[in-house]
Amino acid sequence: MPELVFFSGTMDCGKSTLALQIEHNRSARGLQGMIYTRDDRAGRGKLSSRLGLVTEAVEAGDDLDFYAHVVGILTAGGRADYVIVDEAQFLAPSQIDQLASVVDDLGLDVFAFGITTDFRSKLFPGSQRLVELADRIEVLQVEALCWCGARATHNARTVGGRMVVEGAQVVIGDVNRPGAEVGYEVLCRRHHRRRMTAAAARAAALSPDVLPVDPATSPPAPNAPAPRDSSDTPQAAP
Repeated sequence: MPELVFFSGTMDCGKSTLALQIEHNRSARGLQGMIYTRDDRAGRGKLSSRLGLVTEAVEAGDDLDFYAHVVGILTAGGRADYVIVDEAQFLAPSQIDQLASVVDDLGLDVFAFGITTDFRSKLFPGSQRLVELADRIEVLQVEALCWCGARATHNARTVGGRMVVEGAQVVIGDVNRPGAEVGYEVLCRRHHRRRMTAAAARAAALSPDVLPVDPATSPPAPNAPAPRDSSDTPQAAP
């Protein structure tokens, strides 16, 4: 039976790489798929991974009707055996419904890849609708790691290395951007809640735990005996 499958995970966990792998495996068996993406790091009409792999894709703008687009291709004599959609979190809920119609009415498998929550830990509308409609949800097994080494579960938006929690839900950026730019970083829940990015952790590590104090100028400890004058020291008898 055809399925609507949602592959979810944080940034930097290999979603686009898996999408490209599925495309490779199926095309190698003589199948032909439709590939869609939205706001890919490589530019419009591209599906790319951080490993350097890239392929052509249809840019899924706000006005794209997935069901009508696939039907139009089939009606014109084209071929579509499956559908791959990357960056599905950016889609409107109505577009997710269209993908479900591609599965149910056209009998095609649809593989959607996306981030579940935004930098505020709130569900993207597209991801929420996928959770509601998908036949199967697959959490990617290649775990992204927080700077502390724990499994990363949350996406953080950064500006100048500092985590921000306000702003538009969609601002295009990527991990490992220069500090002055808008970038993203994956964190474990504990450090996301504390807003502790890698840059913030380094700054905290460089801060001394105590202020340097010159012992000669430091006040005596509480209840410490006052130093005696040398004239009070008993002299040895001649």
